[in-house]
Amino acid sequence: MILVTGGTGLVGSHLLFKLVSDNENVRAIYRREKTLKRVEHVFSYFTDEPETLFERIDWVEADLNDIPKLQHAFIGITHVYHCAAFVSFEPDKYKLLRKINIEGTANIVNLCISHSIKKLCYVSSIAALGHTEDENELINENTPWNPEEDNNVYRITKYGAELEVWRGTQEGLNAVIVNPGVVLGAGHWNGGSSGHLFRLIYDGMKYYVKGVVGYVDVFDVVHIMHGLMKSDIKNQGYILISENLSFKEFQYKVASYLNVNPPKKEAKLWLLNIGWRLDWLNHKLLGKRRTLSKQTAKSAVSITKYDNSKIKKALNFDFKTIDDSIDEVCSLFIKDLRA
Repeated sequence: MILVTGGTGLVGSHLLFKLVSDNENVRAIYRREKTLKRVEHVFSYFTDEPETLFERIDWVEADLNDIPKLQHAFIGITHVYHCAAFVSFEPDKYKLLRKINIEGTANIVNLCISHSIKKLCYVSSIAALGHTEDENELINENTPWNPEEDNNVYRITKYGAELEVWRGTQEGLNAVIVNPGVVLGAGHWNGGSSGHLFRLIYDGMKYYVKGVVGYVDVFDVVHIMHGLMKSDIKNQGYILISENLSFKEFQYKVASYLNVNPPKKEAKLWLLNIGWRLDWLNHKLLGKRRTLSKQTAKSAVSITKYDNSKIKKALNFDFKTIDDSIDEVCSLFIKDLRA
């Protein structure tokens, strides 16, 4: 049987659809019952029988730091997809990020070892990769991590989680790590995933930024994860991106498919630097949640390009174009608006 953590998230819900559609025996972990409806909704995009597929999943309520419940979830499991994570760039959430992303992953790794799991697939992020100062140099799986760099809190904890997985491989666990870029997929339109970007652009964003990052379709991520788990490949990490695009290009493409006006003004670094300072003051004086940090302001204008050649060669994989992905996600977004 296969265990999926983070099954109610963007990658997890699409992975579950793939697995149950292939008639795999699947158990999935969830934390809040209300999030289960999102999974069934995602299923409804791709099948006329979402309830039937949804009911094939053995759902278990558990937290990544609740060892007794996790022990129960691991009974009879042979393979694990660890998709669960906490995504936040708020500096004051660092302790919670460590608790979920690093300590939670350590718990999953330890249970994989103690239960003699055949293989673990961990969903990391391009955020956990090293960086380079040369804007023309592609970042790959071997680009060194610099602990002295001013890394944001999410990056730090995803990198720490990867170290736990690599520690597990030293203790005999077979594992693969995937590092997706910005994952484009439907059904998660509010916060925490790229779906929120589609909603923001539809509602009318005023500013664009010229930073560059890698993007990938959610089903490309799912198919690669599944392919790696079925293969003999072990103890390797892979960057998963289809294309490197500027945020401006992405915003304009989405606006075009949604038939709305794109942002007209550029948010330059000096404006973002003012913004994160005001954001910090609002947090300190008024207790408001952080929406912009020093690190995210810098990354918004940074040019970071990624090399996807390793995974393309390993699985002979061809990525979906980002235009096709945006087209499909926008169509489903509009469908939900009209429902």
